[in-house]
Amino acid sequence: MSADSASINLTNHFLIAMPSLSDELFGRSVVFMCEHSERGALGLVINKPSDILLPRLFEKVDLPMGRDDLATLPVFQGGPVQTERGFVLHEAVSGEGESVYASTLSIPGGLEMTTSKDVLEAMASGAGPRRVFVSLGYASWGQGQLESEITENSWLTVEADPSLIFDAPVAERYERAMGLLGLQPWMLSPDAGHA
Repeated sequence: MSADSASINLTNHFLIAMPSLSDELFGRSVVFMCEHSERGALGLVINKPSDILLPRLFEKVDLPMGRDDLATLPVFQGGPVQTERGFVLHEAVSGEGESVYASTLSIPGGLEMTTSKDVLEAMASGAGPRRVFVSLGYASWGQGQLESEITENSWLTVEADPSLIFDAPVAERYERAMGLLGLQPWMLSPDAGHA
């Protein structure tokens, strides 16, 4: 691996699956990268909702749903690793320079990912972060694996835009992520065209 590729850091970026990537989970996916270092990478797929809505997840963990604004929010399939574990991506809710929740990863760019139940408890009481994205599972890559997949043209990368995570309709997230690069999926078709 060259020194240039070893130094890339895709934390707070989107990975956008190339149209040719036909993997069942990762095909047409957009992954928000929570962490990327020389040891590997961790991200959450932001455009693959499960059939579970947030109130059902709260019911499963014996918490009331204390916020009407979250009643129709889907729980997403964040990736194939630890699919029984919840991951809450949210705007930073910090006090005195550190998160108010027990197990939180602060992500450069203003977002945090929390894996402890206390964030759900805050939401159950009607508080908690205003904008949230909840997934079961996450995506991960070992040392050098993601860099290799990018070299093989499996992924495009672009700096993340939080409004795509929290505000964009799920069905439009892939095209909008491509749009951040000035592209549309048809522009990257593997099929040869004739003028």
